[in-house]
Amino acid sequence: MLGLVAMTYRGAYNASKYALEGLSDTLRLELHGSGVFISLIEPGPIESRFRANAFDKWRQHVDPQGSFHEAAYRAMEERLQKEGPAAPFTLPPEAVLKRVIHALESPRPKPRYYVTFPTYLFGTLKRLLPTRTLDRLLRQV
Repeated sequence: MLGLVAMTYRGAYNASKYALEGLSDTLRLELHGSGVFISLIEPGPIESRFRANAFDKWRQHVDPQGSFHEAAYRAMEERLQKEGPAAPFTLPPEAVLKRVIHALESPRPKPRYYVTFPTYLFGTLKRLLPTRTLDRLLRQV
C-alpha cells in the first residue's frame, strides 16, 4: 500500500516501496515481448511481526523526548505496541499466496495484484483525487 501512497513518519519504508514500483515498471517495459512477465504484489496490511520488529528498531534509534514531533511519536509508539491487527482489513499471509500463484501460473499475469481492501481503496483514490486532496486525507490516517 505504501508504494501507492505515502504516509507520515514512514519515509524510508515509503521510499523502498516506491523504488519497487519504479523498478517493476521499468522491467515490465524493458522485457515486453521477451516472454518474461513482471508482476508486483501489493499486499497492504498482512498479519506478520512487522510492527514488533519496527518497534524494536524504533526504540534503538528514536528518542521522542523533547522532539517537535513528540506527540506524534508517542502515538506511533502506542500503535506499534498494539495487540492484534494494527489496521482494519488485515488479512493472513495466505491471502498473498493466491495472488502469487496466479502470477506464476497465468499465461499473462497482471502487472499489479492488490490484496487487501486498503490497497484497492488507495490505488483507486490515487487515480481519482487531486494530489492535495489525497494529501489532506492521508494526513488524517
